[in-house]
Amino acid sequence: MTRPAVLVHNAALLPRLAAADLPDCRIVPPEAIADGVSDDLAASVEVLVSAGEPLPNSLVDALPRLKLVACFATGYAGIDLAHLRARGIRLTTAAGVNAHDVADHAVALLLGLQHGVIAADRAVREGRWRDGVTPRPSLRRQRVGIVGLGRIGLATAVRLSAHEMDVRWWGPREKPDAPFARSDSLATLAHWSQVLILTGRADARNTVQINAEILHLLGPAGFLVNVSRGTLVDEDVLIAALTAGTIAGAALDVFCEEPVRSAAWSSVPNVVLSPHLGGYTQEAGREMGWQLHENVRRYLCGEPLLTPTDDVC
Repeated sequence: MTRPAVLVHNAALLPRLAAADLPDCRIVPPEAIADGVSDDLAASVEVLVSAGEPLPNSLVDALPRLKLVACFATGYAGIDLAHLRARGIRLTTAAGVNAHDVADHAVALLLGLQHGVIAADRAVREGRWRDGVTPRPSLRRQRVGIVGLGRIGLATAVRLSAHEMDVRWWGPREKPDAPFARSDSLATLAHWSQVLILTGRADARNTVQINAEILHLLGPAGFLVNVSRGTLVDEDVLIAALTAGTIAGAALDVFCEEPVRSAAWSSVPNVVLSPHLGGYTQEAGREMGWQLHENVRRYLCGEPLLTPTDDVC
């Protein structure tokens, strides 16, 4: 009987799988499919390991025995879940591993933006002290809207409520047990909010949901924070809004193109930027690696998967 093969689609993950204590299987590096899928691989690949990068449907279709896509990351916007489900292929992720870390980073970005931390640090170093500094608004009693009340959104909302902010949220599905009020639409939430924070999972339905209309509703005193995915925001429109003062500022950890084109942001005012590191903690890295290994191991052993997408909020 042919040993099942585990195709590692992202080379950065190869050391994790090569060193893993897995049941009898063959670990296949990404260069094995550089010239296409051989008959041998087509007959043996049952698991494909991804970092969450775009996964071509053509590759999925070239692997008739594929039964599991095991994703190292929490996000899988580059993977066509509907296409996998049509083939009966399961998808697992690192769901829930770093929600608290991303929520912490969302709060850090908001504080850095509204407290002017970067500019203040520069002023002290340059000997200008408080020259030109005006009082900042207090977080207390500010209205903050959370877009997407999944694990990250809920953790962010709880943290901001501790700052005595007034929290509401919007998402495509009602959550009857949610401890915060749900707006009837994204537009309503944007118009109500002084701060709009994006924490929802990115998919084809919410691409560029933050457009000119939403930014206009957020208004010239409003702030945008994005710790979800860059595809949720029309970046060109956002840059134009920041430059024109249509909104007061933005703090971004994610971008449409990563690494980002630095020239596009070099002269944009009132922004705080970080290089997609919201969930990049030592503890999360270890836990994500363990969950990836455990999902692959469970599949190979015929056990229930640890984090199938069926269970992802």
